[in-house]
Amino acid sequence: MIEPITSTLDPEQQRIAGQTLRATVIDLIDLSLIAKQAHWNVIGANFRSVHLALDELVTAAREFTDAAAERCTAVGISPDGRAAMVARDSGALGISDGWQQDTDVIDAIVGNLAAVIERLRERIAATEKADPVTQDLFLAIAARLEQLHWMWQAQLAAV
Repeated sequence: MIEPITSTLDPEQQRIAGQTLRATVIDLIDLSLIAKQAHWNVIGANFRSVHLALDELVTAAREFTDAAAERCTAVGISPDGRAAMVARDSGALGISDGWQQDTDVIDAIVGNLAAVIERLRERIAATEKADPVTQDLFLAIAARLEQLHWMWQAQLAAV
């Protein structure tokens, strides 16, 4: 196997950072695909606001995917975002096929965000000593995804 990119991390730090970054890339690709699928199929009284909020989520997920993939490369590990890998390894919950009522889309997005955040928090803990730079990236991603998780929940919240 060709390894053209070397790392400043020791082999164990590189392994931990690489595994967590590759897994994050996969989860974020799936999250962006789920949000785009929902974007195309949402219907209901709140169509427009949900439709636009889905675009915001797709943009965030894609930007974070690129940041995680580039960090993975920087530590000398090749990222893998192939469809087969995403289908096999994603921790996101997915979304149903076909038209989706706006309230069902909101529930699905809240659940998917929670699943991705939960796995991301595990990776934050795993990288604390192994690679604080990667941990810092994960902290930034988690902060934004948790903000979006709150905003999606607020759309259906009742007092």
